[in-house]
Amino acid sequence: MSTFWSLWISVITIGTLVGCAILLRFCLKNTTGIEEGEDMGHEYDGIRELNNPLPKWWSYLFWATLIFSIVYLILYPGLGNFKGVLGWTSSDQTVRTIEESRASIERSHKEKTLDQFARELDDANTNFGETFSKLAYKPGTSDFREITDIANDDEALKVGQRLFLQNCSQCHGSDARGMIGFPNLTDTAWLYGGEPQAIKTTIMEGRIGNMPAWGDALGADGVKEVVSYTLSLSGRKVNAKEAAAGKQRFVVCAACHGTDGKGNPALGAPDLTDQDWQFGDSRAAVTETVTNGRQGVMPAWKDVLGEEKVQLLSAYVWSLSNK
Repeated sequence: MSTFWSLWISVITIGTLVGCAILLRFCLKNTTGIEEGEDMGHEYDGIRELNNPLPKWWSYLFWATLIFSIVYLILYPGLGNFKGVLGWTSSDQTVRTIEESRASIERSHKEKTLDQFARELDDANTNFGETFSKLAYKPGTSDFREITDIANDDEALKVGQRLFLQNCSQCHGSDARGMIGFPNLTDTAWLYGGEPQAIKTTIMEGRIGNMPAWGDALGADGVKEVVSYTLSLSGRKVNAKEAAAGKQRFVVCAACHGTDGKGNPALGAPDLTDQDWQFGDSRAAVTETVTNGRQGVMPAWKDVLGEEKVQLLSAYVWSLSNK
């Protein structure tokens, strides 16, 4: 934070507290010239106003709140760049990578600094680490349980569901049905394969998908013809003449999607013969895809969650399409 904004925040904060104290002090003084308890000469709907002071408990509560605020601002950060005498931080705001985050956490543990994020991670590992290991490994061994076996364990599946809600639902939705640009995980249409190990590999290593743009190569008419043929593969009614011409041009697409259009999990090329369209199934959406291409990234989670949690998460994801 720059010096200007640090001073600005400090002045506003301290000024507000001082202003509240002055206002409270003013309200506690009798400046009306009328004795306490006497009639103020005002009447509202038959109710007379008396010159009574604020209740003691009320004024004491206000003073206690102001004192608490001052003590808090001295102990904890709140006044611009002032760190507070306790040195407490919510987290290390300088980190930019997972490696830097881990180094910061280790450093905070070693130096016993009051880093809230590091402490919460340490508490989580202490309280739940054994649970993850118990559910992920075969009893008494260092070998992981089969993903299909974990998927039949209700307790393990609940843990996997919570891991999904915490880390995956932002893109795939809390019900895992996805949205435009993010795959539905509850059906059987898998870009890179829906086998247990394929799902684990996807979560562990991430995926980078790239559909090249064909607008310049095909031209407007060529794109229109390819789109018609592509839509016809999934049973859509299209212009037969355009589809026939598009079938001849589809050779440039067959390298990834196959000559039959059924896709290639090794490349993450989707099956064009089903009803599952990640970026929309309207003619306009498919035209946009063919013309300008699509890019998608599934981040790798192995360094974030670790393999134990990924094993449980993979079982939950696999179970969604294998009831």
